[in-house]
Amino acid sequence: EAAYGTIGPGLLADHFPPRSRGRALAVFFMAIPVGAALGYMIGGFVDNQWGWRRAFFVAGIPGLLLAALVSRLPEPVRGASDAMAAVPAGGTFAALQGNRAYLLTVLGYAAYTFALGGIATWMAPFLERVRGLPRNVATVRFGGIVVLTGFTGTALGGWLGDVLAQRSRNGYLWLSGIATVLAAPLFYLALASATPAVYWTAMIGAELLMFASTGPVNTVIVSVVPPAIRSSAMAVSIFAIHFLGDVPSPALVGWLSDRTSLALAVLILPVAALAGGIVWTYAAATTRAMPGA
Repeated sequence: EAAYGTIGPGLLADHFPPRSRGRALAVFFMAIPVGAALGYMIGGFVDNQWGWRRAFFVAGIPGLLLAALVSRLPEPVRGASDAMAAVPAGGTFAALQGNRAYLLTVLGYAAYTFALGGIATWMAPFLERVRGLPRNVATVRFGGIVVLTGFTGTALGGWLGDVLAQRSRNGYLWLSGIATVLAAPLFYLALASATPAVYWTAMIGAELLMFASTGPVNTVIVSVVPPAIRSSAMAVSIFAIHFLGDVPSPALVGWLSDRTSLALAVLILPVAALAGGIVWTYAAATTRAMPGA
């Protein structure tokens, strides 16, 4: 996943101009929520029917086949869809450290990933332990919601981000910030309400809004840095969002659950989503996030 997320967006940015980059990256990043949710559902089914070892073959063999196909793709010309910009004196990391739009985007992305990572790990156990659903029902329903909202939200976010970017230099960040801020109270409602009709509806709305940011925020990351350092920018971003986001998030929720309850512990996740949305909105208001648009 790290190599996929580091190299892929840079290659797509070389194929697509800034005005259509959000849609291209949205299609690319649909694979993560949809694939993860399908793996969650199909892997659980295979585990129940034939044991956990067989589940690895279901996930691994298609990946090997796709790798063989990808190996035949041609390498694009670096920076072909942008006005070439030189890397500032001091090198790659100096350029990233001095890029305020990049830093704020990655910081918001880390908070966003903290929220999504915790939800991905703890939502099914939460539905089982706190809401009383059978394990298989919790897994299948939540996985189905992630597939639906991951596909739909990511696609709509990429399209709408491109539309807004034609009207505002920071259209991608405005979309990401506002959508994530709106998602936070829905996430809270999905976790705090005990009424099934309320928490399922709120969960669907929150996930749609969260996934709408996927294409736009990655478009910002690859577009605010010189083409020559895009892969490095994505690598630093991926390290940061995992190190600060979905790596500590599940463990922190578990730690808090041991000391309070799971029902209370998961409530830190909507707060993280809100923080990410606020950072992106602030970046949209105070930076020139798309100099090449």
